[in-house]
Amino acid sequence: MSEKLHFDDKAAKRVEAMYASSDVVAQRQHVMQALGLRAGERILDIGSGPGFLLLEMAHAVGSSGRVAGIDISNSMLAMAQKRCAAHPWVELREANAMNLPFDDHEFDAAVVTQVYEYIADIESSLAELYRVLRPGGRALIVDTDWESLVLHTSYPDRSRRVLSAWDQHLVNPTLPRTLIPELRRAGFALTHSTVIPMYNPDYDPDTYSYGWISIVVSFVSRWSGMIKEEAKAWAEDLRQLGERGEYFFSLNRYLFLVEKPDHD
Repeated sequence: MSEKLHFDDKAAKRVEAMYASSDVVAQRQHVMQALGLRAGERILDIGSGPGFLLLEMAHAVGSSGRVAGIDISNSMLAMAQKRCAAHPWVELREANAMNLPFDDHEFDAAVVTQVYEYIADIESSLAELYRVLRPGGRALIVDTDWESLVLHTSYPDRSRRVLSAWDQHLVNPTLPRTLIPELRRAGFALTHSTVIPMYNPDYDPDTYSYGWISIVVSFVSRWSGMIKEEAKAWAEDLRQLGERGEYFFSLNRYLFLVEKPDHD
């Protein structure tokens, strides 16, 4: 897994704020609708982050169910633990997608949101996902194709340099294009897929892109002093475009729902 995008307390708080935006709330609604959780089910969230989805899934399965979340960031786990503290059927562990600390056939369903694009060994990760699901179980995966990004900027060359540096935080920035055959090779059957657009025609704090800009600046600023200054100027240009009513951001995320055969 890529270790380049490190979520310390400060970075985790930026992500938490972004995940509270209306765009990501709408994404969770897509996820919950596609999953169709039922009371009493056992659910695994791989890369559970600040715990918003964990909490919604805990409400859906109720106290007769179980929701397990894993993450590699202690800061994210602490946020999720606090968010889900009133729901004792939620458990959290520090772990990664390539080595899930659970038994075979332990879960009815799993969710993997914005995780696999960071992992080089997709084959092993999908094998682990397959292993922990019961026969007939289902998994929902969401990842971004970063080449789908459309961003209006006053200085396209500078924007390309900043976004090229940003791409270095990923192992596979165009994973959705090849994920369906990877899932089939792992033994899954695709039952549903759709695109979730992050479309922001306004520079608004209640949007995905508003929070994303600060995360980009924080990450690329670690590369060099030149990139740091360019990134700050890039972000300032976007803010000014927003003030003039000339802001435009669009990005596609892709949702895949798969099932494990009911015979193992």
